[in-house]
Amino acid sequence: MRLSMADAWCELFGRDLLDGSSREIEALTRAGVSVRSRTGEEGPGLLLFDEPSEGLYEYVRDVSRLGSTRLLAIARTTTALAPDVGWRLLQAGASDLLVWPRLDDPARAVALRLERWESVDQLMAAPVVRDNLVGQGPVWLSLLRQIVEVAAFTEASILVTGESGTGKELVARLVHTLDRRAHKRDLIILDCTTVVPELAGSEFFGHERGAFTGAISARDGAFALAASGTLFLDEVGELPPRLQGQLLRVVQERTYKRVGGNTWNRTEFRLVCATNKDLAREVEAGAFRGDFYHRIANWSCRLPPLRERREDILLLAGHFIREFQGGDDPPELSDEVRDYLVTRDYPGNVRDLRQCIARIMSRHVGPGPITPGDVPPEERPHHGAGRDAWRSASFEGCIRLAMGMGIGLKEIGRIAEDTAVGIAIAEHAGNLQRAASSLGVTDRALQLRRALRREHDRERNGHER
Repeated sequence: MRLSMADAWCELFGRDLLDGSSREIEALTRAGVSVRSRTGEEGPGLLLFDEPSEGLYEYVRDVSRLGSTRLLAIARTTTALAPDVGWRLLQAGASDLLVWPRLDDPARAVALRLERWESVDQLMAAPVVRDNLVGQGPVWLSLLRQIVEVAAFTEASILVTGESGTGKELVARLVHTLDRRAHKRDLIILDCTTVVPELAGSEFFGHERGAFTGAISARDGAFALAASGTLFLDEVGELPPRLQGQLLRVVQERTYKRVGGNTWNRTEFRLVCATNKDLAREVEAGAFRGDFYHRIANWSCRLPPLRERREDILLLAGHFIREFQGGDDPPELSDEVRDYLVTRDYPGNVRDLRQCIARIMSRHVGPGPITPGDVPPEERPHHGAGRDAWRSASFEGCIRLAMGMGIGLKEIGRIAEDTAVGIAIAEHAGNLQRAASSLGVTDRALQLRRALRREHDRERNGHER
C-alpha cells in the first residue's frame, strides 16, 4: 500500500551520501517517501548508520539541533545496537530509532512516522498552539510536540505536573481544543482546592432534590457536566485520600450515582489533571492513592520551570509586550532590559514574567524602545549582579556530575562549546550569521568550526571502524 508522499533528507553516517541505487532509498521511494540530500535546510531527517560511535552521538546533537529538528536514527544491521545505544541516541536529540532488518516493512514504518510528525508539526504551527504556549527552545519544543500528539491522536487521560505558573491550565485547554472526538462538548474546570469536603459529593456527582438540607432542586455535578467533553481537575494532589477512593469508580468505569439517588448514571469524558506536587513520591509516602494515581496518569508530562528554559524568556516577553501594547508595532527591548529579563529570577514562572512585563509596560511611554527606566525601581538589579547570574547552581551541578564521572576539563569545555553552538543555531532557526552574532564570533569562524568538527568526527569514526 502506497502512503501519501512524505519528505525527508537522508544521510548515511560516515560515508558518502546515499544514491538512488541504495536498497533503503529504493524501498523508501516505493513507500511514498521523497528522499533528498541534506543541505542545511530544516525539516525531518533520516540518519542511517552501521555502527555506533561517539562521533555518531555528536553528529546527532549537531543535526538535530539538540532535538529541535526531527531525526529518525536507523540502524542498518542488527549488530549495530548495544543495550544503551538507543537511549544515548535519543538523549543526543534523535526523535526515534528503528532497526531496519528487524522490521517486516521498514520503509512503511519510516513513512508512517514521517507522516505523523508532519501532522503534529502542522498542528504546532496553528495559532491555537503558537499563540498560547509560546517557546522555541529544544526542551519546550520536544515537550509541546508530545502534548500535541497525545491530545490529537489519543484519548488518554493526562496528568500535567509542574510548578505554579508554568502553564498547566493552558495545556488542559489545548488538549481539549485538539481532541478530535466527534460531537465533543465542553471543557469543565474544577479547582480541587475550592472543594469543601462536606459538599464534595455534590460537586463531583451532583445531587437529587432533598438529598440534604438546602438541596431544593436536583443538580448536575462535574462528571455529568463533562459528559462527551473534557474534565480538568486542577490541583488534583489536594484531594483527600477518602475522596480519591470515591472518584476511583467514576474514573475507572465512568459510572456514578447522584447524592441521594439510587440510579447508576453513565458518563464519558476525557480527564486532564494538574498538580504542583510530585504525585509519584506522594504515592510512595502514602499521601496519595496509588490506584487513583495510575488511573489519572495514562500519560503524564512535567512542565519545566522558566529557569530551565531561559532561551524562551525573550520570546515570551515579546509575546506579552504585544499583548499589553495592543498594536502591530511593539517596542523593542534595550540591551540592558534584555539582560535584566534573561537573568532575573521568576519564582512564579511564566505568570511571573507576564506580570513583570505588565508592570514595565505600565511605565513605558512613546514609540521608542523599552529602557531601564521602565523597570520599576523596586525590581531593578543590583549593580554588577546581572551578568553573572547565568552561572547558576544547575550549571555548576552539571560540571560536578561530569567531573564525578571522570570527564576531563578538555571534554567539558568542548561539550559546553558544542552545546552553546547548538542552542544558538536552534534559537535562530539555522541562520548561522545570527547564531554567530549571538555567540560573539564571526559567521565564518562558526562555519569553520562546524566543518572542522565534522571532519574530526569522520576521522574518528573511520578509526573506530
